[in-house]
Amino acid sequence: MRKLRPSGRLRALSGLLAAGALIAGLTGTTAHATESTLRTAPAEIGIQFNPDGDAGQCGGTTGQQWSSNPDFTRPIRIDTDNRSGGCQLAFGIYDPDDTLAGLSLSYRFQASPGGDAGQCGNPGTYQMPIQRFRTFGPSVRIDTDNRAGWCNLAFTVSGRSDVVLDVQFYADGDGGQCVNALPAGQYQSAFAGAPVTVGIDADGRSGGCQLLLRLRRV
Repeated sequence: MRKLRPSGRLRALSGLLAAGALIAGLTGTTAHATESTLRTAPAEIGIQFNPDGDAGQCGGTTGQQWSSNPDFTRPIRIDTDNRSGGCQLAFGIYDPDDTLAGLSLSYRFQASPGGDAGQCGNPGTYQMPIQRFRTFGPSVRIDTDNRAGWCNLAFTVSGRSDVVLDVQFYADGDGGQCVNALPAGQYQSAFAGAPVTVGIDADGRSGGCQLLLRLRRV
């Protein structure tokens, strides 16, 4: 019995179909590879918060924490008073894929005008390091009590117009201890040309001040 052999036209059509399937497969693979290449890890903002005396003055999340948009960091709670020691506070930015190139973000810590500077340890202006590994800038020390004045903590963004630092700062007791605070859940945004300053005046009055941060692109 003779075997049926495909005609030249049929062989050509089969070849075209096979080539089309191969191209489609390669295109899908390329698209997947391109999508994977374009997917970048989000930058994270970090807070380091530790007591150096009576730990009851430094509540909420102590140690190190990191968070990326759309989440805020977990609250840190500042409730310093006449108890021994204070709270050490520092910030940093983790940017593994260099998505924040050109950004500068700083924090300034100083006593209020006429205030007792001894309440605000290691005053100055410091850069939040923006690195491919998790690290923090210099620590400032909060040791407010019944002495005059308070400590101002200012956040400044520069170098990029598409990056914003959201600052939640609210009182959970006597509101006079938390200068420039808003109700819980509301926030101020620091962006290029518009810094945000909060004042920490915790003392023997009831409650303390809670601080949360979020870094986001706009």
